[in-house]
Amino acid sequence: MRRNQLALCSLGYLVLASCISCAPAETPAPAPSTSATVQEETPVTDSTVTDSTAGTGETPEAIDSADAAVPEDHAGQVLRHAVFFSFKETATENDIKGVIAAFAELPSKIDSIIDFQWGTNNSPEDHDDGFTHCFLLTFKDEAGRAKYLPHPDHKAFGDVLRPHKEKVFVIDYWGTLQAERPENELKHAVFFKFKDDAPSAAVKEVEDAFAALPSKIDSIQSFEWGTNNSPESHSDGFTHCFMVTFADDAGRTAYLPHADHLAFVEILKPSLDKVRVLDFTPGQ
Repeated sequence: MRRNQLALCSLGYLVLASCISCAPAETPAPAPSTSATVQEETPVTDSTVTDSTAGTGETPEAIDSADAAVPEDHAGQVLRHAVFFSFKETATENDIKGVIAAFAELPSKIDSIIDFQWGTNNSPEDHDDGFTHCFLLTFKDEAGRAKYLPHPDHKAFGDVLRPHKEKVFVIDYWGTLQAERPENELKHAVFFKFKDDAPSAAVKEVEDAFAALPSKIDSIQSFEWGTNNSPESHSDGFTHCFMVTFADDAGRTAYLPHADHLAFVEILKPSLDKVRVLDFTPGQ
């Protein structure tokens, strides 16, 4: 009897071991995985930032990466580069002529400049802050500006300018090429710096009101405006540029006292901190 009990016991152990060995192995729970689509945020840099600022070699102001991270559609537009100089009292007429000639040669040396105009300020308004010479360069896009700023010929121009320059003012903005240019056209460049506490809705109202003037004042031949996007540090805090073109001086004469222009000024006044205005007839 004892022998039989031992035999049964041994058989039970064998069956139990066999069942355990046949059971499927427990699969470990998968470790939490990271998604393949998660990427490290790439810092946005502006390729137009260089160590050359309007030929002066000064350090450009930083670009706000949050703004730069949002791409904008500028199809059909061109990039304007508006530059204004005042000269030292010691600068002679020949010195100033030399600067103008050197600047005017750049389009033949830097092919990313697709248009170039210059003239001396002739605004009848007292808002030029002492600036006397106006230059309007045009690039196809930001790549054109990025090529221009560090270009050796641009830097060489800076060497011609620097001994005679008192102040420089630079604003870049997106504009539109004119279909036609009046022979004696007059450029009316207007720049605004808004109060720090100006509501965005008030600024938008000013933008819209100014943009509506061409439909109300027929002496305006062309009109474009934009916000400053210059990588240089010469904006003096101005953020908005409006470029109004008249066929001639008579067009400006009709515009300045026009009732719709004066009504626009009333919309502007509550939000305005500072205005700067320079007018020029290209080539004069």
